[in-house]
Amino acid sequence: METFNDIINGNTPVLVDFFAEWCSPCKAMKPVLDNLKQSMGDKVRIIKIDVDKNQTLAANHSVQAVPTFILFLKGKAVWRTSGACSMNTLKETIERYI
Repeated sequence: METFNDIINGNTPVLVDFFAEWCSPCKAMKPVLDNLKQSMGDKVRIIKIDVDKNQTLAANHSVQAVPTFILFLKGKAVWRTSGACSMNTLKETIERYI
């Protein structure tokens, strides 16, 4: 089974969505992320981390608000933002690192 570190250390950029089930903006981001994945295909890996079930992981990455998005490239966090954002913002950000 792949660990979080295995995933973020790969050659493909990884967008991590730190979310919570009870969070309305997090729920609103689901179709945005689905469309982003469909649009970008294998150029990016998108994973979701439930902060309530993964509190240590969220704390290790200083996640204090949800949703928080962190883009990892070869294990390093190269970009982050908190709050809902547009597909274009996410796509343009990822494309800068491809």
